Amino acid sequence: MSVHTATVRWTLKPEEDFPRGRYSRAHTLSFDGGVTTTGSASPSVVPLPWSDPAGVDPEEMFVAALSACHMLTFLDLARRARFVITAYADMAEGEMTRNDHGAMWISTVTLRPRITYEGAPPSEAEETALHEAAHHACFIANSVLTDVRVEPAPTRQPA
Repeated sequence: MSVHTATVRWTLKPEEDFPRGRYSRAHTLSFDGGVTTTGSASPSVVPLPWSDPAGVDPEEMFVAALSACHMLTFLDLARRARFVITAYADMAEGEMTRNDHGAMWISTVTLRPRITYEGAPPSEAEETALHEAAHHACFIANSVLTDVRVEPAPTRQPA
């Protein structure tokens, strides 16, 4: 087992008015590996100037976590199957909808990996099986109720 940490810090600025909702949602996110970045509520949820469009919002982090987990698992499974991957890119997308109780949630995340292989690529069936196995082994996908879909882009290259 392992433990993973993140530190989230926010401070009210003297000129802000917390009771009236006039305060910045920008904050810092620090991870156990030493990376620190700016976080914020999405401008689609909290209008400017109270959000920071340059900050990473929680919804983006959620989509990125699912995408990165799938990629890392896929890379390992492909390596074990003796396929060589030289590039992997995913334009992942999360869709926010209302659940049965009217609460907002990210109901669907669609992963669209584009993979470049060196040498012979897997057949379409082999690649589909690798994505399916990666999805079922991904720690993050196993931790959520969201419908995670994988729609790999065809990037077959001749051997």
